[in-house]
Amino acid sequence: MNDWTALTVTTTTEAIEAVSNILMEAGAVGIQIKDAADFKKETVDAHGTWFDPKTVPHLASGAQVIGYFDPATSLVEQRDHIATRVRGLAQFGLDPGAATVTLADVRQADWANVWKQYYHPLRVSRFLTIVPKWEHYTPQQAGELQLTLDPGMAFGTGTHPTTQLMLSLLESVIRGGETMIDVGTGSGILAIAAERLGVGDILATDVDEIAVRNAEANIKLNPVSHITVTANDLLKGITLSADLIVANILAEVLVPLIPQVRPRLEAHGHFLLAGIIADKATLIIRTLEDNGFSIAQRREAGGWVALDAVIKETA
Repeated sequence: MNDWTALTVTTTTEAIEAVSNILMEAGAVGIQIKDAADFKKETVDAHGTWFDPKTVPHLASGAQVIGYFDPATSLVEQRDHIATRVRGLAQFGLDPGAATVTLADVRQADWANVWKQYYHPLRVSRFLTIVPKWEHYTPQQAGELQLTLDPGMAFGTGTHPTTQLMLSLLESVIRGGETMIDVGTGSGILAIAAERLGVGDILATDVDEIAVRNAEANIKLNPVSHITVTANDLLKGITLSADLIVANILAEVLVPLIPQVRPRLEAHGHFLLAGIIADKATLIIRTLEDNGFSIAQRREAGGWVALDAVIKETA
């Protein structure tokens, strides 16, 4: 008997996170991502030598998001609905690509091992290297910090440009000892990276209970102890203030979040935003400015934009 049903959506790199959300909302218990963009540059393997992506079979273009479902889930009926939702991403400025949906049965043992051929240690910034939990990795220079993740748990494993942009912004603003709120924590990668870079107490939130459990599991894989994870809808009901507030979520979710951030951010603080497709950057910047923020930094990669916003100084 097969242990899981795999539903595969063929899409584009820019739509990966949105498609992953759609599959999680449909009941997926795990997400696998195959992204041609992950193989555009060399990385470091578990032995500290360069890994050549050309040596591993991979997609030539675009991306596939694979959701794993309990075989009892009736996916035949859901398939057309999921395809419609994926095609509908175009109205949010995301290219859905082919938006084709296919079903297949897989064994749990195959699912447990399939990640390994696609996921290798990845140096994402000057100080941060993401390492899958089954790999042994030796830092290549003084000050290099390892972030250990189980990429089978949730999206947000560090290979997507939005995550890498956010990690680079964290490096640029953290001085040590700050407090932070991570909105939409996903895999927990930003919270883990922030504590390793010197942030003190961190509150990580996600609207999805599955994401909360995934983040908690990834946190346990790392030498961090000041991160609290809780289920919450953006910043609703949260009364504490923080030096840093970070959110790597879609622009359509950032718009209602921005007004919630201003009263929760310390006067000297930084609001870091990512998950912004380039076409939506103007909307987000305008919304920030309308809510009393100015842009301190703007970074771009792969058609995505990340922003460092600070509270406007008053005369």
